[in-house]
Amino acid sequence: MRRLPIELSQGQLRVSESGLFLDAHRKAACAFVSHAHGDHIARHERTIATAPTVALMRHRLGSKVKGDALSVGYRKPFGLGDLTLELFPAGHVLGSAQLRVTRHGVALGYSGDLCLQPTLTAEPAEVVECDVLVLESTFGLPRYVFPDKGEVLAEIRRFVDGALSEGATPVLLGYALGKAQEVLKFLGEAGYRCRAHPVVHAVNRVYEAQGVPLPNVELLGPEGPLAGEVVVAPPHLARTSPILRIKDRRTAVLTGWAVDGRRGFRGADAAFPLSDHADFPSLVRYAKATGAARVLTVHGYARELASALRQEGIRAEPLVEREQLELL
Repeated sequence: MRRLPIELSQGQLRVSESGLFLDAHRKAACAFVSHAHGDHIARHERTIATAPTVALMRHRLGSKVKGDALSVGYRKPFGLGDLTLELFPAGHVLGSAQLRVTRHGVALGYSGDLCLQPTLTAEPAEVVECDVLVLESTFGLPRYVFPDKGEVLAEIRRFVDGALSEGATPVLLGYALGKAQEVLKFLGEAGYRCRAHPVVHAVNRVYEAQGVPLPNVELLGPEGPLAGEVVVAPPHLARTSPILRIKDRRTAVLTGWAVDGRRGFRGADAAFPLSDHADFPSLVRYAKATGAARVLTVHGYARELASALRQEGIRAEPLVEREQLELL
């Protein structure tokens, strides 16, 4: 038997018998960062990530970033001690990456947050062939099946058109990093004039500096939007003054959780299942496509997804805290 090359301790993933952490949310000596969402970043002594992720981290953490950052391109293997590391696109947000770590002939794949549908603002996800796969499980229940993204964007556009036809301002609520840029690019390229909340606008500037143009987008200032404009803002700031000043508004939440009709979105007029994660069928297909002999599920519905994968004939289990499993 060989020890599985991954462990979970105090909520932190680490490559076994090494100093390499994966998406550590507390300071680590050396950490791979799959993308720049707040729950995946910290002030590490050394960060390994793509150049866009490093740029977004520096924007989000500002002067708090003190350590070294190694910016790595996709599909460019490099050594770290006795490990060989290689990054692959994850399709989640700009710069998001999966990681393959190889040691002693065993290849460990780490998906990070993964999205397999086409995207307008991130590099398309690729399948990472590996022996052991660590797979995210955010939407790891069979009931989470997303519509085609093109259909969802078309529904959002109909909502926008309906609000504008009533003389109201459409306000779309999506994460400041990733989802906001996706919908802004879609609407901007379709000719709509958009206003971005200051938090979103700041992220937009990083996207544009990294080569992702966002046409027809201006900053939402104190004067508010002009007639006929669309506003995009983060959900957690929906009840703050820049949005509340818009008196006649129609609000829609953009989230994968909207596919679950049992969830309510208080105060919103509509909700659309625009997600930057893989849905349940995509997770199952991806696990099979990697060729992994063993799959370890993490985050979200890890136990449920592992059970479903076993029913598909895949050796799978949730990665358990403080446990190192054996790889046959």
